[in-house]
Amino acid sequence: MLHFINAKLIDPEAGTVTHGTLRVDGDKITGILPDGAPIPGDSAIVDCCGQYLAPGIVDLGVKVCEPGERHKESFRSAGLAAAAGGVTTMITRPDTDPAIDSPEVLEFVTRRANEVSPVHVVPMAALTKGRAGREMTEIGFLMDAGAIAFTDCDQVITDTKVFSRALTYAKSLGALVIAHPQEPILSHGAAATSGKFASLRGLPAVSPMAERMGLDRDIALIEMTGARYHADQITTARALPALARAKKNGLDITAGVGIHHLTLNALDVADYRTFFKLKPPLRDEEDRIAVIEAVASGLIDIICSMHTPQDEESKRLPFEEAASGAVGLETLLPAALRLVHAEMMDIATLWRALSFNPAKRLGLPGGRLTVGAPADLVLFDDGAPFVMNRETLKSKSRNTPFDGMRMQGKVLETFVSGHSIYKAP
Repeated sequence: MLHFINAKLIDPEAGTVTHGTLRVDGDKITGILPDGAPIPGDSAIVDCCGQYLAPGIVDLGVKVCEPGERHKESFRSAGLAAAAGGVTTMITRPDTDPAIDSPEVLEFVTRRANEVSPVHVVPMAALTKGRAGREMTEIGFLMDAGAIAFTDCDQVITDTKVFSRALTYAKSLGALVIAHPQEPILSHGAAATSGKFASLRGLPAVSPMAERMGLDRDIALIEMTGARYHADQITTARALPALARAKKNGLDITAGVGIHHLTLNALDVADYRTFFKLKPPLRDEEDRIAVIEAVASGLIDIICSMHTPQDEESKRLPFEEAASGAVGLETLLPAALRLVHAEMMDIATLWRALSFNPAKRLGLPGGRLTVGAPADLVLFDDGAPFVMNRETLKSKSRNTPFDGMRMQGKVLETFVSGHSIYKAP
């Protein structure tokens, strides 16, 4: 039996932070006790020293580059990075080489992850074969093999008939479909958000309306098919009214946003630094603020890292030619805490978006600090200052836009199924 004493306990489901003791027996939480409660003499004790103890982060949309590109990220390196970042469950994307679009590939990935990753790994599968948008995958067989959701990631399905058929089939099986809301023709080749800044820098840009148009199309198809749907990233103010209407109308829709779009804006691209090249591109400050407010109000449900490893050769190119994406497993927590330090949301609301909501949407037991919940926990100091040095990251790829920035918030220890898997040096 394990007792975490002198802790600030974050319960994202109840939206509370309380002082107390957490009891763990085996791999489950078995009690939440007041400070000073008697503890059996044979118990192991972790003194939290007044720091926060919370459910481990459930990170929806992590790219691990197995199979095909292990030099960018392996399940071992991603798992170590996740543990150091307080992420206890990685929901992995199927945009690998080859794509995870068959039960055989999915079973390989699952077996490999279970062998080497210290954190839970739950895979998603492709919605269409090869993520090519022409023929849907065997959704039923993939669900039997362990796929928790279906997505073609940032490869938008342009054939509306194919997408509607896939949604209809997913609906019949109760499968969750995750899509990337962008109008694909408008957004093709874009490296920045349209506006004066992009024009001055001479960068190919896309209007924020491309996101709104993509979301409008998807909402119409959800209304037509009744499918379960999650928008992977909502990053513009223009898309928020459509999302609010869809939820008000009772559609089974949720939305997420990557941490980089909550903490950075279009001006950060100033010196053509390719670590800031993302998909969708970074938005204007007005969009960033609007999206933060949407998370705080619950309109946007989930915050994720959108962990996308890219090697040096992919990033050390002219901005327009460089690969999109940034790593985020280890920087998700300190970056997200910027929103708390700036008083844009409280820590329980933040944790609801990081842990409880993704677990609930995916039907996972984690994300809760209640009796019977898994003992997947993170102990962290929200005020610990440090300067981010990408060379210290545990990811194989170190393409982080936060390199050299002053940050606050360090993971002290991470637990999976009641066992310590990471302890800060």
